[in-house]
Amino acid sequence: MRDAGHLSGAPGPVLTHLVVPLLPRCTFPAPGEPLACAVSGGADSLALLVLAVAAGCEVTAYHVDHGLRPGSGAEADVVARAAERLRARFVALRVDCRPGPNLEARARSARLGALPDGAATGHTADDQAETVLVNMLRGSGIDGLAGMRPGWRHPILALRRSETVALVAALGFEVVADPSNDGPAHQRNRIRHELLPMAADVARRDPVPLIARNAQVLADEVDLLEAMASELDPTDARVLAAAPAALARRAVRRWLRSLAGGGYPPDAASVERVLAVARGTVTACETAGGLRVRRSHGRLLVG
Repeated sequence: MRDAGHLSGAPGPVLTHLVVPLLPRCTFPAPGEPLACAVSGGADSLALLVLAVAAGCEVTAYHVDHGLRPGSGAEADVVARAAERLRARFVALRVDCRPGPNLEARARSARLGALPDGAATGHTADDQAETVLVNMLRGSGIDGLAGMRPGWRHPILALRRSETVALVAALGFEVVADPSNDGPAHQRNRIRHELLPMAADVARRDPVPLIARNAQVLADEVDLLEAMASELDPTDARVLAAAPAALARRAVRRWLRSLAGGGYPPDAASVERVLAVARGTVTACETAGGLRVRRSHGRLLVG
């Protein structure tokens, strides 16, 4: 781990009491390994940057400007100053993402496309809970309910948002406030500010650890089903029709996701429509992703 002065410019006790207890719950690469970190300037991503440096990684902070807000270019300066203070490398990126329908999804896609493959993000356990609920409302099935996986891509997934906010505040970092995180226009915001607080009130306990724990259990089950379903040919209609429903759904979901180039798992309704084609109930169907699947001579074809 780096020394306190190198990391923060703060007294050693601040680093000891705040940074050191958090590191064992993180999943960073080994010291000396390179790590690209997506840093927006918010508390979570700044905490990611601090902890990645503390873990001994060779860190490069990447800031992506979507150009959606006046003065958004100044946010890159906030990240640049944080990186300089931590002696991390800094790269500023710009993407063109204009206002319009599905802005949140388009901005995310543009951001991921600009970042290096495998870039680490500052998603926390709170983000995990929100992601699981978003996926549940999309009807994405067990893949979505398994949420994000811990590892180099999500190294602070076990931490709480309150911990990242406290860490960054104690170390005196300037934080970018994104007003789009507070408005009701985006579904995730309503889950964060309305649904989760209501769930806490109904359950009389914090639902985030429960949702995150269930996501981990389901992730283990996903891995088992994935291994079993990988032995099925998803384009063989007879094989799919004869397979147990759980494995058939898994095989179709894997197939549709590969056709779409990864990303979000397909919704449950699309999977069931494809299975109806495999069983001969219908001859063709459309998926939510715009694919047309048809049956011909016992095979499932796209187009």
